[in-house]
Amino acid sequence: MSDDHCRSSESTPNGDTDGSVAQVRVLGAFGLRVGGQPVPLPVDSRRLVAYLAVHPRPQPTAALAADLWPGVDPAPAARLLDEAVAGVDVPGLLTADDRGRLHLDDDVTVDLAEAMLLVRGLSAPSTLRTVREIGSPGTAPLEADILPSWTAPWIAVERERFRQLRLAALEGLSGTLTAADRHDDAVAVARRAVQSAPSRERSRRALVEALLAGGHVGDALAEYEQFQQLLRNSVGATPDSELDRLLAPLDSGWPLGPGLHRPVQRWGVGLPGVSRPERRKRRLAAGSPASGR
Repeated sequence: MSDDHCRSSESTPNGDTDGSVAQVRVLGAFGLRVGGQPVPLPVDSRRLVAYLAVHPRPQPTAALAADLWPGVDPAPAARLLDEAVAGVDVPGLLTADDRGRLHLDDDVTVDLAEAMLLVRGLSAPSTLRTVREIGSPGTAPLEADILPSWTAPWIAVERERFRQLRLAALEGLSGTLTAADRHDDAVAVARRAVQSAPSRERSRRALVEALLAGGHVGDALAEYEQFQQLLRNSVGATPDSELDRLLAPLDSGWPLGPGLHRPVQRWGVGLPGVSRPERRKRRLAAGSPASGR
């Protein structure tokens, strides 16, 4: 493996030789920029850099080659890895530790790493106070999947893992904004989650809750109906959900006002535009406690 393209992290100080900062993008699409300028890479080199951006820990070269070229024998895969490293014509972008494991240099910025910092930051106890004082933080890093057009097996698990984390972070932020009485911001954030995952009930629930808290009952019902129609079109059924309980008002009235709505029982009263589900008869097995036998 050529030292011109991969240097030891112990023998050379961090930073690019010309002082430029390298930036790797893997959210939405791949990109490499150095000093603000795009840098093209050969296909295998691009895959290598993307892999190291998604897996920030130092990677043993044998395992790295096996993941990047599954089904290829170890010796040819190792040669392909050497060629991919040589094709990264950006001095200091790649680093090898004292055990020969590869990783991106510590000075390289990766959008996925920044997104993960945002995910962790949104779960901090101080977030509620922050949004009350400042408003909603930027959520652009949480609005795209990892390389959605790539089909390599190694990326599927990490893509789904990040997808679940980013959607949960958006849903949680929407709830925090609702609690801080920033209802418009809460609706906007929840809509971003719904746009990413229209059939995800938790995202739709976050949006409905934000709309109800802001007093937008009609919009909340429209979102519910849209979700029900989506389920009917995709799976042919509309199973009971938490949204049913959320939208079943109490006899004492609904809503109580912006930012206030009571815990509700399922289908307390009928609402315009909301169809009442058919009651299902439960079949009791002989000998069960509920059957009396």
